[in-house]
Amino acid sequence: MTTAVTVAVLDYGAGNVRSARRGFGAVGARTRIASRPSDTQGADALVIPGVGHFRSCRAQLERSGLQAVIADAIRTERPVFGICVGMQLLYERSEEGDEPGLGLLPGHVERFPERAVVPHMGWDVVAAAEGAQDDPLLAGVAGERLYFVHSYYAVPTDPDHVVGRTVYGGVAFPCLVREGNVVGTQFHPEKSGEIGHRLLRNWLATL
Repeated sequence: MTTAVTVAVLDYGAGNVRSARRGFGAVGARTRIASRPSDTQGADALVIPGVGHFRSCRAQLERSGLQAVIADAIRTERPVFGICVGMQLLYERSEEGDEPGLGLLPGHVERFPERAVVPHMGWDVVAAAEGAQDDPLLAGVAGERLYFVHSYYAVPTDPDHVVGRTVYGGVAFPCLVREGNVVGTQFHPEKSGEIGHRLLRNWLATL
């Protein structure tokens, strides 16, 4: 079924676009890079990559016109997948700048406490959140290590959308979230080898 899925990776100048495209292509999805709203026409799902500063990524997303595409995807229930800063953008706001987030998930983003060495970089364990042990996204993924690189993390006001968590710097932060047709990962599945590919296949199988 995954071979029938076309994924548009949004290119709004925030980096990580080509590695995200390679990751989804490696698990059998048809992929395209979308730098304009018209490039997303006919795609079954959207991917929001993101590396860097929240405020800059948010401003670039709006300038590109792709923010409206995401809003339309939510309205029409087209699946959306956010990676790293792309996941953080799903929340209402971040301490990393004064630009508002997309507000698709309840909560905000804040910096790791001073006791933590940042960025959190490298491989770390993804554990199932309470009540999410049977979530199909976690099949073959829960308890495994995936690749992270970030200095900020999500703080949800309603944890019901949290599927997976990772502990770093004394903080058990959300690293895999889902609300309706929206999924986000704080880790980089496209850089996480076979386990990351398994997560992507799990997601594609739900479309």
